[in-house]
Amino acid sequence: MNFTRKSVSITLLTAVLSGPAAADFVGLNIGASHWMPDITGSFSSGNANSIQLDNDLGYSDHTSTSVTLSFEHPIPLIPNVKYQGSDLNTSSNSTLNTDLEFNNRTYTATSNISSTLDLSHNDIVLYYELLDNWINLDVGVDLKTFDGKVSINGTSITVDETIPMIYLSARFDLPLTGFYVGANIQQLSIGDNSAEDTTLMVGYESSAGIGIEGGIKTFSLELNDASDLNTNLEYDGLFLNGYFHF
Repeated sequence: MNFTRKSVSITLLTAVLSGPAAADFVGLNIGASHWMPDITGSFSSGNANSIQLDNDLGYSDHTSTSVTLSFEHPIPLIPNVKYQGSDLNTSSNSTLNTDLEFNNRTYTATSNISSTLDLSHNDIVLYYELLDNWINLDVGVDLKTFDGKVSINGTSITVDETIPMIYLSARFDLPLTGFYVGANIQQLSIGDNSAEDTTLMVGYESSAGIGIEGGIKTFSLELNDASDLNTNLEYDGLFLNGYFHF
């Protein structure tokens, strides 16, 4: 048992120290995803009390779509590139049970509230392939740029932030079957601000490069005084993704 553990450790260490693996050919991956997360958490502006998404504003679940484009090449030292655009724009109508304050405006109990939570964002990932066979391991940096807003009855705070995150993608192919399991993790924590984007999946890719995968995706965002906005939000649900790899 000790010998096996040492052998695995030495193999992985050798793969990492040997430097990035270069793709044999130029590769392109185009995909689209459908995600059905539950939304939980809260947000606030300035020093006002937190506003609960479910109890105060009536949020529960959401449907999101995204598109992905990745480009891999055989040139050493130059990173591969991946783009992903995600639509996380949802809205709700509710009647308040208590007084709320948002962006220096007060909304009294029994008021009718129309709210929008838009955390739509674009990801630009620069990554290297450390392993590229039946075990795939990619490591890099993800620049997650938000272009959204949080609004109540037309009063908005813009979400215009770019967050650099560590990117890790691992995939284990079941030999000779086309099936695989994998995980993508993007994470950053700086002081009171943190973001995490995690995907766990199972999938199948045909010999023609057409693939389908599904699993669980979780996205969380905690901001402290970002343009006077504080958030503690989490999206968690099942997803289905189709892609073409050539």
